[in-house]
Amino acid sequence: MGICHAKEITDNNGDVYYNPSSFAMKMACSAKTKYSKEKYEQAYSGDNSTILVVCTDNGRMEMKNGKVFNTGNHPIEMLLPMLHLRDAGFTNFEFVTETGGAVVLEMWAFPDKDDNVKELHQKWKTAMDNPKKISDISSLENYSAIFIPGGHGCMINLPKSNALGTLLHMAHDQKFPTITLCHGPATLLSTAEVEGKGFAYEGYETTCFTDKTDAMTPSVGYLPGHMPWKCQEAIEKLGMKVQNKSEKGAVHQYEELITGDSPNAADNLGRFAANILIGLNKE
Repeated sequence: MGICHAKEITDNNGDVYYNPSSFAMKMACSAKTKYSKEKYEQAYSGDNSTILVVCTDNGRMEMKNGKVFNTGNHPIEMLLPMLHLRDAGFTNFEFVTETGGAVVLEMWAFPDKDDNVKELHQKWKTAMDNPKKISDISSLENYSAIFIPGGHGCMINLPKSNALGTLLHMAHDQKFPTITLCHGPATLLSTAEVEGKGFAYEGYETTCFTDKTDAMTPSVGYLPGHMPWKCQEAIEKLGMKVQNKSEKGAVHQYEELITGDSPNAADNLGRFAANILIGLNKE
C-alpha cells in the first residue's frame, strides 16, 4: 500500500491526469539548484557554439493502470546542464522535437527560487515553444554536441522515433558528443528503429534512473501507477551496461556518450560535459 497518492488534476477539456503528491514533491523537488558559475580559463570561442537539444513534445504518459502522468522534460535536468555549457562558451541552443511541437516541461518540478535557471528559461522560452523537427537536422557540422534531457516524457515518443534514430546513428558513426541523463538513455533505443541498422550502443556503458527506484515511486505518489515499460531493462536487453545501482549524482563517459543518473546528476553532468567539449574543441 502506498503512503500517499499522486494528485489528480482535471484540465479545461475535462481530461484527468496526475501530478506527484505533495509528499513526493518535498522528497524529490528543489526550489533552487546547486548551480554556481565556473570560470573557464580556456572557454570555447569558436564558430560551433551551438548545442542541439532534443526534447519531448508529449507530456502525457499512461501508466499500466491507465492513469496518466503529467510529465515532459525535467526542467533541472535540462536547464542546469545548459547553464554550465553556456558558461563554457557553448552559448547557443537549438531545440528539436519529434513533431515540431513545443517543448513540454514538468513545470511542477521547476526551481522557482533559482534566478539563474529562471533567467535562462526565459531567454530560450520562445525557441522552446517553436522548435524544429528532429527530421529537419541532416548534418551535425554546425553543432558541438547533442543534449537529450531526461524526465519521463522522453520515454513517450522519442524511443520509437525513426528521425531520432537516424540522427543518433549519425552521431555514433562520427563519435559525436552525445549527452543525456536520468530517463534520457531510453531515447537511445530509437537507433534500433532505423531500417537496416542495429542498436548503436550495444556494449556501451551508461548511467540512468534505475528500474528499482521507478518501481518504488508509486508508493510515495510520485507516479500514479507503475511504468508502462522500464528504461533500464530495455536498454540492458539490447546490450548496454548500466553502471549505477541507485541515484547518487553519478556521471559517466563511454566513447562519445556522456550520461548522468538522475536530476541529482544535472550539476555534475553539466560541469563534466562542459570540460569535455572544451577539450575536444581545442585547436
